[in-house]
Amino acid sequence: MLKITPYLGILVLIVSIGGLWYPALGYFMLLIFAAIFLISPFRGRWFCGNLCPRGSFVDFWVSKISRKKKIPDTVRSLWVRVPVFFLLMGFMGYRIANILGSLNTFEKIGMVFVTMCLVTTAIAFLLGTYLSPRTWCSFCPMGTAQRLIGGKRYPLKLTKEKCINCGKCDKVCPMQLKVREEGKKPDCIKCGRCVNACPKNALQF
Repeated sequence: MLKITPYLGILVLIVSIGGLWYPALGYFMLLIFAAIFLISPFRGRWFCGNLCPRGSFVDFWVSKISRKKKIPDTVRSLWVRVPVFFLLMGFMGYRIANILGSLNTFEKIGMVFVTMCLVTTAIAFLLGTYLSPRTWCSFCPMGTAQRLIGGKRYPLKLTKEKCINCGKCDKVCPMQLKVREEGKKPDCIKCGRCVNACPKNALQF
């Protein structure tokens, strides 16, 4: 992860709460969307593990009070994730379409983004405390989009000859992935924690 990653969580609170009084803060979400779609074709879900404010929020804030249970396999399924993506994106699009042409359009659209940020952050907080910090990230619409666009990019590589099967990499993975298991890991968020935890330098991107 980047040195700035642990401090980005404050941004999601500024937009979610401050946006209720200053709706223009909601347009910060457009920067997030732009960054996601610029990065994901080359590095998959790297944004999630390094630049996502909500990811930082759950990793470094919510994790302190989380029960840290297993993330249900059901929420990882594309049968759940794709409908969630279209449901949230469709709802946001519908709200914006109904606002266009009305008075104070700029502020109203900003409030749509603020509302979406607030609602999804609340869900992330509740799931993060009850289950595991990154539960929301397992079916986050933007995470799903990144997976579909560049899930095979910038893969994690394991040098089997060096691995001693100590399991430290699995324990530190915030997405609860089986790091040592063969095959692509499209939901790897490239945070690098497994790489740093490996005592034999058997992992690299």
